[in-house]
Amino acid sequence: MNPRGNPAPLAEARRRHSLDKRARVLTVLATLEKQGKPLTFAAVARAARVSTWLTYASGVREHIEAAQLRQAHSTPPSAATASPPSALSLRTELEIARQEIKDLRDERDRLQAALRHQLGYQLDAIHAADAATRADELTARNQDLTRQLQEASAENVTCRARITALEDDLTAARTSLRRMIRDENLR
Repeated sequence: MNPRGNPAPLAEARRRHSLDKRARVLTVLATLEKQGKPLTFAAVARAARVSTWLTYASGVREHIEAAQLRQAHSTPPSAATASPPSALSLRTELEIARQEIKDLRDERDRLQAALRHQLGYQLDAIHAADAATRADELTARNQDLTRQLQEASAENVTCRARITALEDDLTAARTSLRRMIRDENLR
């Protein structure tokens, strides 16, 4: 990712790179057509050193299909004049294919790493929001429980004072009752 966070230069570079690849495909297509070589999507992609996917993309596919039609309507070369590919050309094509596979794997790995980083940032952002919400909920619950504890403590103090007063009243009532019983027994 761009360290400054500005995606515009990256997007512009990607657009230029894409246009360059498409221009390369069209140039190779014209060259192969002039040479009378068979025009297949894979052959054009290999010669232009681009992915086969690009040759099937709209804007490119139409050119290849039109060239294939022109080639089909022209006189096919005779089998006698067509020579089999040489070992050197086959090795070259194989090396180009291997390099293209290596480049595609490298690009895949870079894209996977970038995707992993982006998903990590998104998950961190989601968890940060959840953590903040959860912290707010816990703070509110803590304040509620603290308030309930204070109310219970105050009620406890009131109840203890009332118990003490009632015990004093009970003691006084017992003492008074004993006096009354004694006074009654003495009469």
